[in-house]
Amino acid sequence: MLVKREFYIGGRWVAPAVPRDCAVIDPSTEEPCAVISLGDRADTDAAVAAARGAFDGWAATPPAERRRLVEGILVQYETRKEEMARAISLEMGAPIDLARSSQAPCLPWHLTNFLRAFDQIEWIRPLGPHAPTDRIAMEPIGVVGLITPWNWPMNQVALKVIPALLAGCTCVLKPSEEAPLSSMLFAEFLHDAGLPPGVFNLVNGDGAGVGSQLSSHPDVEMISFTGSTRAGRAISKAAAESLKRVTLELGGKGANLIFADADEQAVARGVKHCFNNSGQSCNAPTRMLVERAIYDQAVEIAREVAEATRVASAHEAGPHIGPVVNQRQYEQIQSYIQKGIDEGARLVAGGLGRPDGLNRGFFVRPTVFADVVPGMTIEREEIFGPVLSILPFETEAEAVRIANDTPYGLTNYVQSRDGARRNRLARQLRSGMVEMNGRSRAAGSPFGGVKASGRAREGGVWGIEEFLEVKAISGWDPEAEAAAAE
Repeated sequence: MLVKREFYIGGRWVAPAVPRDCAVIDPSTEEPCAVISLGDRADTDAAVAAARGAFDGWAATPPAERRRLVEGILVQYETRKEEMARAISLEMGAPIDLARSSQAPCLPWHLTNFLRAFDQIEWIRPLGPHAPTDRIAMEPIGVVGLITPWNWPMNQVALKVIPALLAGCTCVLKPSEEAPLSSMLFAEFLHDAGLPPGVFNLVNGDGAGVGSQLSSHPDVEMISFTGSTRAGRAISKAAAESLKRVTLELGGKGANLIFADADEQAVARGVKHCFNNSGQSCNAPTRMLVERAIYDQAVEIAREVAEATRVASAHEAGPHIGPVVNQRQYEQIQSYIQKGIDEGARLVAGGLGRPDGLNRGFFVRPTVFADVVPGMTIEREEIFGPVLSILPFETEAEAVRIANDTPYGLTNYVQSRDGARRNRLARQLRSGMVEMNGRSRAAGSPFGGVKASGRAREGGVWGIEEFLEVKAISGWDPEAEAAAAE
């Protein structure tokens, strides 16, 4: 078993002020695979103090030098990418092939895209030709607290830490206590890349402890949080007293609108997308809205895909889905499946209990419900597991009404060969993102939602600008600026 009790503070690994052990559970076996320590107030204060002490120097570091140091993280990743994939697979149950192909590579993907966006930023820019002595300066906000989840651990760490560093902020990362191993390896990458002491710090802990302490800390200027809507509300309240900037990327209940003219792979693609990562993605298309003319056919395809979806250990190679992250998540998903049955939805595939042949591990049967009615619990609430709800619709207007009738607003999906319809729906659907006909958003596109999904915009130029303050300056001397540039 791995022993990882130390925190990364001020450029070195240090023992917790007061040891408080927490086991990391392998979701495939239900056995402890590592032990970490949960931090307390003294650890949080030490990490914030280190970040505050390093801020002035890091903020004053020329952008080109910040870029060079951040780019050096790529070298560390390439040397140790197999370690990263194995850490993610072990801690949160992503099948090892998925961890290698999708989970771990989030780090180089986002880092490379942020470097491209970074090169577009004009740190001191003219206000306009009407105001030749006015300038707009983009400046780092200060010390930032970053709180990340367990479901896509390196994806969210990269979407927060990398832009914060490029912006000139110093930071304290609190990864999920369910999946801390990948973040601790990431800290080693930053250390070995030569990041100055105090610029990046890591303290393990839970939401009630380190999470709340960062959210209310007077020396933390901003909190960036990804997780549940419930926790996002609590963080916003804790941060309000010190008037922090708070950016939230929260839950989702994405609708996938499939019209009769959709391509022949649309339904199967939607089911597989819902089940990817064992359904543990906030942007999963968990509500499949199908035009009545092809509804029965779609339900049958969904059943076939679900029954063909293999479930197995995260340590086993292959294209299967793995377990969900822990016992609490497993039990919550089971309760939602039971509610679907109790409220009258038609169980088409899957159902309660573990898949056949698996009697240990947090494995869930890929489940499909048909004839789901708007307002049912499984249609309204985020399940965060491999559970798909299928609803029929008669008209485009009805599909939009059902899709938008949700507290959430992260990602919606449209499947249709009609370009005018796609364009129309892209504007009518109330969500931060709309993906159509299986085309993913391009590099540099922001990730984020509206309503109860939070309003963060992570990725690209928007992701860096979230960590910047806008300063308006008058009386600027353009001639002195030109002379200094020579």
